[in-house]
Amino acid sequence: MGSDTEAEKSIQKEKKKPISLAPIAKPLAGKKLQKKTFKLIQKAAGKKCLKRGVKEVVKSIRRGQKGLCVIAGNISPIDVITHLPILCEEAGVPYVYVPSKDDLAQAGATKRPTCCVLVMLKPAKGDLSAEDLQKLKTDYEQVSDDVKELASSVI
Repeated sequence: MGSDTEAEKSIQKEKKKPISLAPIAKPLAGKKLQKKTFKLIQKAAGKKCLKRGVKEVVKSIRRGQKGLCVIAGNISPIDVITHLPILCEEAGVPYVYVPSKDDLAQAGATKRPTCCVLVMLKPAKGDLSAEDLQKLKTDYEQVSDDVKELASSVI
């Protein structure tokens, strides 16, 4: 009835139910790659170089914009995202799955759970300073190389 104390809240967080992943969630990022990817998404969100949601991501990829597509693996119904890997492969865009849509949304600076995000090197409007662009580009290339290596080991 009363408000939960800090200890009770931490216990509730630990008791999160296990995430049910979609069977097509391959290549799935490991713990280290997840951490790197979420940091990249946070930086890209701060610089406005991020597209969120299936509709925006599909539109951007079809228009020829390049980037790194990060897809949540616990989407239900799965039909919402089944076309994304094929679209990414045809466009030459690297993609990777992460286990949780909640974590993906948190990294992307939104409260609403997100199915997928597209990390781009160019902001939607305006330009980045050379220093910011260089930082984002080095992180992007590092994560992108890891994703490509993971994808080649899966196939």
